[in-house]
Amino acid sequence: RELEERYTREKEQEADLLAAKAQIMELITDLNGKSGEMFKATFEKANENFQKMFTKLFNGGEARLGLLENEQDPLECGIDIIARPPGKRPQSVTLLSGGERTMTAVALLFSIFMIKPAPFCMLDELDAALDDANICRFVDALKEFLDRSQFLIITHNQHTIADSDLVYGVSQQEKGVSRGISMKLSDLGVKAKR
Repeated sequence: RELEERYTREKEQEADLLAAKAQIMELITDLNGKSGEMFKATFEKANENFQKMFTKLFNGGEARLGLLENEQDPLECGIDIIARPPGKRPQSVTLLSGGERTMTAVALLFSIFMIKPAPFCMLDELDAALDDANICRFVDALKEFLDRSQFLIITHNQHTIADSDLVYGVSQQEKGVSRGISMKLSDLGVKAKR
């Protein structure tokens, strides 16, 4: 009798576990389906924005995002970035120069920001590989997002600093003695010169 009761109890627990597993698998399938649909819609919008932002930052050219491998399952496939700056043939982003790669990354970042801007973004030496003309285009594009996001930019570039509202830095006025400084450039009457 004890064995029969134990068997019955364990059979009920097994049935509960199998039912729970079926519910979880159904939920996972449903979530994957909805996530895939959301990813595809967001990807298409990001691709559209990327094409516009790339053309704007490069004053021409074309770019696009593509799905790699298994396009039927977007959650399991890679993303390819194809970029063609003006005067060049389409190529993978890995074949571009450092400045071109940086501007392509900026175009991609801003294309995603156009969909759902983050309240805060930190950019570390992003402008290091850019020449003066590209820095001006980068800063102009960045200013379009200032009503939605705050940017903290770590830089040594004078043009980027001149276009900033606030500057925080480290100064070494005496040899071996560092001190933090902060300035509001508008209070000093500093304007960006181009």
